[in-house]
Amino acid sequence: MPSTPSLSPRTEPVVIRPAGQADAGPIATIYAHHVLKGTGTFEITPPAAAEIGRRIALVLGRGWPWLVAECEGRPLGYAYAAQFRDREAYAETCEVSVYVAHGMQGRGVGRALMQALLPAARAAGFREMVALVGDSANAASLALHRALGFRETGRLIAVGRKFGRPLDVVILQRTLGD
Repeated sequence: MPSTPSLSPRTEPVVIRPAGQADAGPIATIYAHHVLKGTGTFEITPPAAAEIGRRIALVLGRGWPWLVAECEGRPLGYAYAAQFRDREAYAETCEVSVYVAHGMQGRGVGRALMQALLPAARAAGFREMVALVGDSANAASLALHRALGFRETGRLIAVGRKFGRPLDVVILQRTLGD
């Protein structure tokens, strides 16, 4: 069921809804900016819309949530939860990903997506949620996750390299239920 939280003052309400195949192109565009300009993802080459469509189908096909935030029909960001590792013992643990369109950061889009994703992930059967935040200098993502009850549980030092510099991964975790 779509929800309609508001963005920061002076903006229209944002609608959070389940993703579908029609969202693959807009999601690919949002993600491409992060791949090419940011360190939150360690992908180097932006995946094409067809690959994003494959990823959406995989997540939704397993009964896991993939959400899109939009305002007046324009996608502003997306978030999804997928099983942390593909082994049976991890069946109740998911990894979260959240990305906001360039120019829309700091306006509540990521928070709205995450606030909708938390109960959706719980409803999908997940009990623990893990966030692997690329780049320990990614202050906005770290602040968002901490504000939503995630706690830092580890750090992988210099495990990635992008834009000519080594990058850490900060591991955060949040319990979703019993």
